[in-house]
Amino acid sequence: MLTVDFDRLGVRDGARILDMGCGGGRHAYEAWRRGATVVALDLDEQELKGVSYVVDQMLDAGELPHGRVGGPVKGSALSLPFADATFDCIITSEVLEHIWDDRGAIRELVRVLRPGGRLAATVPTRWPERVSWAISPQYHDRPGGHVRIYRQHELELRLEEAGLLMRGSHHAHALHSPYWWLKCACGVDNVDALPVRRYHDLLVHQIVNQPRWLNRVERALNPVMGKSLVVYTEKA
Repeated sequence: MLTVDFDRLGVRDGARILDMGCGGGRHAYEAWRRGATVVALDLDEQELKGVSYVVDQMLDAGELPHGRVGGPVKGSALSLPFADATFDCIITSEVLEHIWDDRGAIRELVRVLRPGGRLAATVPTRWPERVSWAISPQYHDRPGGHVRIYRQHELELRLEEAGLLMRGSHHAHALHSPYWWLKCACGVDNVDALPVRRYHDLLVHQIVNQPRWLNRVERALNPVMGKSLVVYTEKA
């Protein structure tokens, strides 16, 4: 399940890609499949071990056009271990809302992006996020939780202040908003709640089987209640 549109970002064969705050690695895997050299950066060693394992499986399955180029790296968003202008494209998906010094993290991302390179940043959309915060303080008030809710113009202003030009935006994952509202209502950690399990099954069905009717419903709802805001930028 991708949040970033790789065609809009301009990911191409041979491009140097940074997935900053890669988590489970979903965007990094797609970049590898497209023939990019990928650095998947995160602070969580367990997540990085999982990424390394999956990439090895992709290599064995012949899914990597140029082999395993790049790899997982442990590092901080506030002090990226790379030289200036290292990357052609950068993805930071659902990360900035966790970082107190988000301006510092954005400055680091811009530093390691080459002039003319593209950056895609995704954060939770404001009003679905406000609903989750209102239903359950536990949703955000926990170690590693969300520390802010962005308005779109606030995120864009931070990116522009760091030297990036706006290149468009969209919303994604509308069907995930009700899922999180249900989790908040039933208890964020109560994975056995029946409404949560049933709705989770629906989302898995969509991701695995890609039913056209359900995808059409989500596309129609994305501008209204998309869980994620995606902003595309270019370094001046």
